[in-house]
Amino acid sequence: MAQRTFLAEVKDAVTPRATLLVVGVIALQLLFIASYVGALHDPKPKDVPFGVVAPQAAAEQAVARLDKLPGSPFDPRVVADEAAARAQILNRDIDGALLINPARTTDTLLVASGGGTVLANTLAQYLTVLEASQQRTVRTVDVAPASSQDFDGLTSFYLVVGWCVGGYLCASILAISTGARPANPRRAVIRLVVMALVSIVGGLGGAVIVGPVLGALPGSVMALWGLGALVTFAVGAATLGLQGIFGIVGIGLAILLVVIAGNPSAGGAFPLPMLPPFWKAIGPALPPGAGTWAARSIAYFEGNDTTASLLVLSAWAAAGIAVTLVAAVLRERRAGEPLPTQVQ
Repeated sequence: MAQRTFLAEVKDAVTPRATLLVVGVIALQLLFIASYVGALHDPKPKDVPFGVVAPQAAAEQAVARLDKLPGSPFDPRVVADEAAARAQILNRDIDGALLINPARTTDTLLVASGGGTVLANTLAQYLTVLEASQQRTVRTVDVAPASSQDFDGLTSFYLVVGWCVGGYLCASILAISTGARPANPRRAVIRLVVMALVSIVGGLGGAVIVGPVLGALPGSVMALWGLGALVTFAVGAATLGLQGIFGIVGIGLAILLVVIAGNPSAGGAFPLPMLPPFWKAIGPALPPGAGTWAARSIAYFEGNDTTASLLVLSAWAAAGIAVTLVAAVLRERRAGEPLPTQVQ
């Protein structure tokens, strides 16, 4: 009898819904491992935008030599002069440039460790070997150096990860505190407003911590504050939208998009040119990648080339708002409840 009672209790506890949720957790766990290890286990530069400054004949030869390297680590192009090369690096059009002086045996490599120390070091290693094969040497000049308090240029990434975590955790708490789905449009609006307020506070807090408090990241505190508010709200609104459609499963989908797909493809530990093609392609379209790119631009590149990233984040925010509200309205209609504007 005791055995039957225990089995009955197990059957009652392990419902089909609970079983599906556990299976979902296992799937997320395995996807987490596959995504992070797949993206980060063997980083190699691929088609890194790279400039060459030299007299015409020497420049064309250098570009051809770089273009023929095994694995295609560089996407080389001729740049008019050093000033143009520096400007293109600061505009984030290229990640480095080689200044060739045929009259000497030492050339100059321009890099920007603010865009990722690992990439800058990798470029230096490649060019050192390549120049040595031509009986030449290279000296490295950092055009946009990472802060001495920003180890490996990772602060921007961790800052954005923190904002993303705040976004989906806050949205999850708002939704599950009174049920997994928004009960009505009014409640959905309230949640979005609360999410916006939390985003403003969290954005400011993160900007102040990495800037004035720790001195880990240079750049405008106001600009980082605005970015932080947008990142947090974009993730939070998207999470509310997913929960509005899928209920509690939406939390898992938010984790799938932001944590499992978004973090390893964000260009944090390894900048985008060092990621495999799949992660390199999806990274800029997801909040962690867009946020990391914008944060580095604000901190080290005079705020250049942030438009695309800000548009991506704004699109996530707008889509989250729209889906959250539409899901609430449709659910209310399905429940047969009159809309607030409906004439009785």
